[in-house]
Amino acid sequence: MKFPSDRLPPMSSLGPLVALLAACFFFATQSSHFFSGQNFSLILQQVMVVGVIAIGQTLIILTAGIDLSCGMAMALGSIIISKFATELGLHPYLAVACGLLACTLIGLVNGVLVTKIKLPSFIVTLGTMNIVFAITQLYSGAQTVTDLPETLQFLGNTFQFGQTSITFGTLLMLALYALVWFYLRNTAPGRHIYAVGNNREAARLTGIATDRVLVKVYMLAGLLYGVASLLSVARMGVGDPQSGQTENLDSITAVVLGGTSLFGGRGSVTGTLIGVLIVGVFRNGLTLMGVPSVFQVLVTGVLVILAVATDQLTHKKG
Repeated sequence: MKFPSDRLPPMSSLGPLVALLAACFFFATQSSHFFSGQNFSLILQQVMVVGVIAIGQTLIILTAGIDLSCGMAMALGSIIISKFATELGLHPYLAVACGLLACTLIGLVNGVLVTKIKLPSFIVTLGTMNIVFAITQLYSGAQTVTDLPETLQFLGNTFQFGQTSITFGTLLMLALYALVWFYLRNTAPGRHIYAVGNNREAARLTGIATDRVLVKVYMLAGLLYGVASLLSVARMGVGDPQSGQTENLDSITAVVLGGTSLFGGRGSVTGTLIGVLIVGVFRNGLTLMGVPSVFQVLVTGVLVILAVATDQLTHKKG
């Protein structure tokens, strides 16, 4: 006999949504400006860069890996796009293609090291994070790139929806979430990602080319970091070599808050989107309340510990 609770979504999916709704309700009672369309649009603008990075991070964590180099890859991509378009005089579209290619190659390097040399993803991406950071600083001279072509800033432009201004970059982020959700849910390669994360050896014995799946995942994640670099350039209007230094931890935070298991094989990008929004809502709401930024970091840390503890307990019960 099935009880009504049997039909409910698992806590890993339901919990983050309940947390998001509860946070929205709380901050709405603290500030009359919170529930405005313009404020929600601002939240989406503030999280769109981390939101796209978090998609790639989700794919990697689903395979029981982790990527610490994502923020630095994004920073290098933004510098390549900016400098190629301004100093080398390349067409903006070609400059963007070069930035996307560079980030994808970083993902390829990570994937090859993880699969061929059998190094832990934590160690591999920690190493590439530092290498890419150094390359970014050397190539940029630690200087911000300005005077960008208008084409590169298009995704930072807004359009009116009623009384609310929405950026084109926000639409791109949401479209990417929808696309990756479909890929994971409705395609064989997407299902292979879950299989590899759940039990890599069992997946190999069923005929799945696990190494190929992992390399593709890291490359796809790198491509998404390249898209995030374009969004960063569009939002700030400059190429900033100092960007990306917290995005790796922010993206992991969003993925964990969204219910994706650090043990691999369980989670979804819809949960990650909820996790991204939880972080954005808390930071926005606390700012409206006048809470110092240091307490915003503290609250985020507490949320991460609670989410990981829940994941650990759920994994043990499973």
